[in-house]
Amino acid sequence: MSVERDPAPPTTSEPAGRLLSVTVAAPGLTARDFLAAQTGARFYWNRDDLVLAGGGIAAELVVWDRDRFAAVQARAAALFTGAQIETPSDAAGPRLFGGFAFQDDFAPDNTWAIYAPALFILPHFQFTQRGDAAWLTVNVQQAEGDELSAETLREVLADRLAALRAERARTAASLTPTSVRYPMTLAAWTEIVTAATTDIHAGGLAKVVLARACEIGFREQVDARPALDYLDRHYVGCHRFLFEPQPHRAFFGATPELLARVEGDALTTMALAGSIRRGATPEADAELAAQILADPKDRSEHEFVVAALRERLAGLCDPVEIAETPEVLQLSNIQHLHTPARGRLREPAGVLPVVARLHPTPAMGGSPTAAALEFIRAHEPIPRGWYASPIGWLDARLDGEFAVGIRSAVADERRVWLYAGAGIVGDSLPEKEWRETALKFMPMLRALGAAEVVDRGTESEERRARSAP
Repeated sequence: MSVERDPAPPTTSEPAGRLLSVTVAAPGLTARDFLAAQTGARFYWNRDDLVLAGGGIAAELVVWDRDRFAAVQARAAALFTGAQIETPSDAAGPRLFGGFAFQDDFAPDNTWAIYAPALFILPHFQFTQRGDAAWLTVNVQQAEGDELSAETLREVLADRLAALRAERARTAASLTPTSVRYPMTLAAWTEIVTAATTDIHAGGLAKVVLARACEIGFREQVDARPALDYLDRHYVGCHRFLFEPQPHRAFFGATPELLARVEGDALTTMALAGSIRRGATPEADAELAAQILADPKDRSEHEFVVAALRERLAGLCDPVEIAETPEVLQLSNIQHLHTPARGRLREPAGVLPVVARLHPTPAMGGSPTAAALEFIRAHEPIPRGWYASPIGWLDARLDGEFAVGIRSAVADERRVWLYAGAGIVGDSLPEKEWRETALKFMPMLRALGAAEVVDRGTESEERRARSAP
C-alpha cells in the first residue's frame, strides 16, 4: 500500500547556514572502525582504490521536483558556494552521499517510505581512505552569528580520533533469517515476459528490463555491516555501498555497473548487459564466456546499451572512446558482457548532468526508453524504488561518482527486500530469464546469510540456479 504524501511537498530542504569543513590526517583508522562507532545515519562507498564512510547529518537535500537532477545540482552548488573547506589533501574533503529513484514519478510505498525522488546527505563526520592514507573530516553549517572556528573543529576531530582508536570496533550481531519469500510466481513472471515479447514482435518495444523481488524476514533488526564485510571480501571490483538515512533502514549492495565518474572534464562509464553463470573450473568459465560472447540474444541485448551510450555521449563528449567489441567481466557468481567507455566533456559541469543524460540506460530500462518505462509502470507489480537507480556521491566541485543500484537490498527494521532484473528481447524465454534473476539474487542472499533458507518447504532460488542447464 502506498504512503500518501503532501500534494505540494517542499522542493528541497534548505541549507541552514554557511558550511565549515575541516579535515585532518587519520593514520591507522579504517572504515570498519569508523562505521562501527556510528549510531545514527551511516554511509559507505568502496571502489577498492577509494573508500568513503560517513556518519550523522550536517545537511540534507530532499527533492520532489520532476527535474530532480537539476534541482540537486542547484542545491549542492548553493551548499558548497562560500564554504570554508580546510583539507590537507584533494582526495579528502566534504562529499554529499545519495541517489535518485528509478522513475521520476516515484511515490514512496512502505518499503521506501523514508526515501524521495532524490535524497542527498552531507555527513557530520566523514572518513576517506585512498591507498595507505586516511583522513577524518567534520562538517558543520554555521548560522549567522555562530563563531565556530576551524581550530575548534580540529580539536573536535582530535577528540573523535582518540575515541575511535580507543574503542575497538564493535562486531555487529549475526543475523538470523526466518523466511525467504518470492512475491511473484513463475507463472506471473511468464505472463509479464510473454507480454513484453509480444510487444517487441509487434514493434512497440525493442527491449525492456523486468525485475522481481525477494523478501527476507529476520529475527533481529538488520545491521548492514556484516553484509558489507561479506561483499567487501567477495565482490572486489564492484562498487560496495550503503545509504542509511535512519538506523536499520538502509539501501546497500555491491554493484558491478558504473554509471558515471567525472573528474574535471574526464568522464568514465561503461555498458554492462548480458549475463551467464560462472563455471566450476577455469575451463568451464572459459567455455561459458565464449558462449555468452557468441550468443545472439546476449549480444543483441548488450548492443542496445552500447548504441545508446554512444548516442548519449556524442552530445556531451569530444572525443568519445568506446571499445569496438565487448569483453567478459567475471564476478564471483556471474559473468557479464562489458564495454568500457571514456570521454572528454565539452562543457564540464560536474557529474550530475552526465547522470541525468545516462539514466536510465537500456540495461536498466530498455529501448526505446519512454516505451520501456511505460511498460514497466504498467506491468511490474512491485515499485522499484531506488533499485537500478543512480547511487553515489559528489564533492565540493560537483564532480563525483555514481553507480547503478543493482545487486542491492533495502532494509526496513527486520525485513529486507532484494531486487533482480533481466533484459527481455524478442527471443527471450521466461524460464531462462527467471533463472538469470535467481542468479542475480545470490550475492545479497549470501551476504545476508539467507541463501540456504527455504520458505514454506519450497526449493530455494540457489538450488534452482544450480540445477539450471
